[in-house]
Amino acid sequence: MVTRPTTWTVPTSRRAPPLYGGAVDPLPPYTALVLAGGRAARLGGQAKPQLEVGGRTMLAAVLAAVADASRRVVVGPPQPAPPDVVLVREHPPGGGPVAALRAGLVEVPTDVVALLAGDLPFLTAELIRDLRERLTGDGALVVDDTGRDQYLLGVWRTASLRAAVEDAHGPTPLRRVMGPLDIVRYRPVVGPGAPPPWTDCDTPADLARARAAVASPRPPAPPPPPLPPPSLIPRFQQPED
Repeated sequence: MVTRPTTWTVPTSRRAPPLYGGAVDPLPPYTALVLAGGRAARLGGQAKPQLEVGGRTMLAAVLAAVADASRRVVVGPPQPAPPDVVLVREHPPGGGPVAALRAGLVEVPTDVVALLAGDLPFLTAELIRDLRERLTGDGALVVDDTGRDQYLLGVWRTASLRAAVEDAHGPTPLRRVMGPLDIVRYRPVVGPGAPPPWTDCDTPADLARARAAVASPRPPAPPPPPLPPPSLIPRFQQPED
């Protein structure tokens, strides 16, 4: 039996008024669980979350989007992270996303958890809040422009995830473990020319496109100098015969 969170919430259309003039967040607290492992063979074996897009690592971008989380947990090999971030390792190392999810859930003290990939350079705090507001069943996740569920871009009931991974053994796809859950699917609106928040970087081409999306546009070339006005004095006149 899946237990439901005990922290109260209110519908997003009717928010609680501020208490004593201060802002009140009607949403329950959450933990951010970031899966930042994998060998990234198509990127030459580099640690994907530590690759830079727009002047910061992709892991730094993800952690910035969840700065308001009660706790931030990163699962993967040792890597640079802010001092308040809890770093854990899946067992066995490199055992896949389900093993990483199981290891990370041990460090989750809240009833709600945001489960995220470590290579989402365009993730925003606004999207995380949108997902938290849509959490009514077991989970709420983003659906990309092809209709594919993004299991590592969602917000979930912690108890539901713990129950889902309890009987999963060996390498198992996330969709097989999480697909049967009661899920709200959300397609965020992406503005013209803006990179979608589900953009990840699995290949060198993906990484190049992400970097190009945030590259500073080159200033336009200056216009050519104006031509001098024509002279009113004849340069040469032929003598008459």
